[in-house]
Amino acid sequence: MSIVPKETIEVIAQSIGINNLSQDAALALAPDVEYRMREIMQEAIKCMRHSKQTTLTAVDVDGALNLRNVEARGPPRFKRVIGHRNLFYIDDKDVDLKDVIEAPLPKAPLDTTILCHWLAIEGVQPAIPENASVEVPSDGKKVEQKDDALPVEIKLPVKHVLSRELQLYFDKITELTMSRSDSALFKQALVSLATDSGLHPLVPYFTYFIADEVSRGLNDYSLLFALMRIVQSLLQNPHIHIEPYKRGQYVRDLLDKSHL
Repeated sequence: MSIVPKETIEVIAQSIGINNLSQDAALALAPDVEYRMREIMQEAIKCMRHSKQTTLTAVDVDGALNLRNVEARGPPRFKRVIGHRNLFYIDDKDVDLKDVIEAPLPKAPLDTTILCHWLAIEGVQPAIPENASVEVPSDGKKVEQKDDALPVEIKLPVKHVLSRELQLYFDKITELTMSRSDSALFKQALVSLATDSGLHPLVPYFTYFIADEVSRGLNDYSLLFALMRIVQSLLQNPHIHIEPYKRGQYVRDLLDKSHL
């Protein structure tokens, strides 16, 4: 049994200014309107049950409309049509078209965009606008605080902590590199740099060491050749992600030379 007769569709059409709605169109729209109403009521009943209620309320219906991306409207006010006992219309406020035209335009909504950025690179947070800035006091003096002010705890940036074994390893590699020798021990060190899986914490130190030595010894070809062999071994190591450290000018130049 249909709960929405075609006469209801005709009355609704006349209320919005459609006076020439055909009988066939009203008969076709009535079951569709009934289906939409049943769909909304089923969603409203689900909202009621999720709220642990036993009585369906207008809030549940509004929740069902939101789930269907339909704007929820408040309870309208009706007025009786003069001369008709059972005919009502919504009491809408009259709006002057001139006021609507002269009203300022609302702000345009922002377009949805996706932006990627580094939260941290090898445990160090890059200083970019997308990341929160870490403010470090310039001196060791404590700022005087008022009695009603809350204490502020400032955390310093996290530094790499090398084990003693890694520190000795780094010192030995740099010593062999600075000696500019082509000994068997230096060749074994290059093999270790290209295959060892535990050298990731040393990558920032090697990068700084290489950039510093390149800037000071651009005319020392034996030193540059040894540094290029170090870089080549690091690039061959599959366990090291060296891409974030290629931004230094001297490191880029040395990397370009190492591929020649």
